[in-house]
Amino acid sequence: MSREERRSANGPPPFRGRLFLLLVVLAYGVLFRHDASAALLALRRGGLLLLRLLPVFAAVILLIALVNWLLRPQQIVRWLGRESGVRGWLLALLAGVISHGPMYAWYPMISDLRERGGRDGLVVVFLFARCIKVPLLPLMVDSFGLRFTLVLGLYILAGSLVQGWLMERLQR
Repeated sequence: MSREERRSANGPPPFRGRLFLLLVVLAYGVLFRHDASAALLALRRGGLLLLRLLPVFAAVILLIALVNWLLRPQQIVRWLGRESGVRGWLLALLAGVISHGPMYAWYPMISDLRERGGRDGLVVVFLFARCIKVPLLPLMVDSFGLRFTLVLGLYILAGSLVQGWLMERLQR
C-alpha cells in the first residue's frame, strides 16, 4: 500500500487545519507589515464577530450533542421504514438537518437503512436536507440576514421533499 493510500484510508491529512491557520497568520503578518491599522481593524472586527457568535455556537453544539446522544442509528432505521408515512418524511428532514460530520461517515447507516427496507425517497430527503448546516446558521444569519436564511432554508427543505418524492416516483 502506497503512502497516499494509507493516508486516505486513515482519514484526512493530519495537518490540514494547522496549515490553514499558518496561512491566515502569515496573511495577517503581511497585512500588518503593509498597513498595521487595517490589520488591527480586521482583527478587531473578527474578534467582535467571534464574541457575538460564541454563545450561539455553544448552544448549537450542545443541541447537536444532545440529539446524537439520545438518538441511535438503529432507531432512525426503524422509524424510516417502508410504512413510515408522513412521520418518516418529517424525520428524514429533521435527521438530515441535525446530522453533522463528514458524509462518508453516514454511508454505512444509510446502507443499513436501505438493506432493512428503508425507503430510497427518505434517503434522498436525508441527503438533500444535509445542505442545511446548523452550526453555520448563526454566521449565515449574521452575513445575509434572518429573512434570507429562513427563505433559503425553507427552499432547501421543500426541495429535499420534492427530490425524495421524485425518486420514489421514478423507481415505480
